[in-house]
Amino acid sequence: MVKKTTISIADRIAQVRSQFKTRDFIFHDGRDLRRFSIGGNTQAALAGVAGVTLCFSAYGVAHAAITAVQISGVLQTPASPEVKMAQLQTKLVKMQANLAAVKYAAEVHVARVEQRQALIVAVLEGKKGTKLALTTPTIDAKTAAVAADVIAPFKRVEERQLAMAVKARALAEARYNLAANQVRRLGIAPERFMQRNVSMGGPFEPVEAGAEVADVEADKQFRSLFMTWKKLDSLERGVIAIPSAQPVTRVSFTSNYGVRSDPFRGVAAMHAGVDIPGAIGTPVYATADGIVSRSERSGGYGNMVEVDHGRGIATRYGHLSKLLVLPNTRVVRGQLIALMGSTGRSTGSHLHYEVRIDGQAVNPMPFMQSADFLRSVQDRALTAKPAIGGPKVAE
Repeated sequence: MVKKTTISIADRIAQVRSQFKTRDFIFHDGRDLRRFSIGGNTQAALAGVAGVTLCFSAYGVAHAAITAVQISGVLQTPASPEVKMAQLQTKLVKMQANLAAVKYAAEVHVARVEQRQALIVAVLEGKKGTKLALTTPTIDAKTAAVAADVIAPFKRVEERQLAMAVKARALAEARYNLAANQVRRLGIAPERFMQRNVSMGGPFEPVEAGAEVADVEADKQFRSLFMTWKKLDSLERGVIAIPSAQPVTRVSFTSNYGVRSDPFRGVAAMHAGVDIPGAIGTPVYATADGIVSRSERSGGYGNMVEVDHGRGIATRYGHLSKLLVLPNTRVVRGQLIALMGSTGRSTGSHLHYEVRIDGQAVNPMPFMQSADFLRSVQDRALTAKPAIGGPKVAE
């Protein structure tokens, strides 16, 4: 058996060698014809070298291809069902996290748009709400990137709101200055109507390091608008305490505020109000919202009603023939409170009308002359708030 195999191999070698015979080659080098020969052994050696080189090249290409396929995962060993399930769960958790981030970002922007719109409406139309504080949190850069497509429409709305906020603040400042100047003409400091103690608090929440600069700047603008609105709102609601209506339908004067000749003694005396003549029983009305602090007989005033309008402002109505309100009851501007008469220290039927600030009588005439402006401010405030008054009204 071995002998046969040996003979077979020898025959194979002989057949291979018979393929490599001495060969002659002729070529022209440009001048002469040249001839050279390559022996069979030389040809066999060259063929062997070429074969080895080809094998190594094929091996390198195949190895590189296999490596690339392994990297791509095509030829990875099929994962077990448990591994596949774990991979799916990981992907699901990531998708849920992204969905939660998008939902949170959308909710924040919706709340921000609604609050800012309510503030703009409050300033421009005087419609005051109960939840105008700007408390929406910021969104970090990572969440904003995940939800970019969803919140893009909200950002466009917020940009328009920001432009409106700048205009609204300018209008609010103008309204405040107009009202403040009018109040000063009455001898009253606007600061009297400002909130003295603005309660503030809450946990410290620093701005996220990745929060967008545009959002932070917009928050500053709206907070500034909010503070301007609060200042204007305090003044307009405070003006409700200022007398602004006529105490009787037809007004004329028989005696003005200031020093005059006393009608009984004929000597100079201080007159703390104005005297408005009329028939007995003429209706007398409250000139501002407030609480009746006195409704009684009071010395030279005769029958008198005193209304406390809050913030140190009060009005008195004297010489009445009939009292129609009780102490500690709330009245509104224009409400019937008494009938004109001639009780007390009086020479005839008339109304003695006073305005007092911090207990001191002041000239009522400027208040009556500014009635139209004051009523316009008061009516604007009353569209959002019921009538207020009293000496200790909580802010």
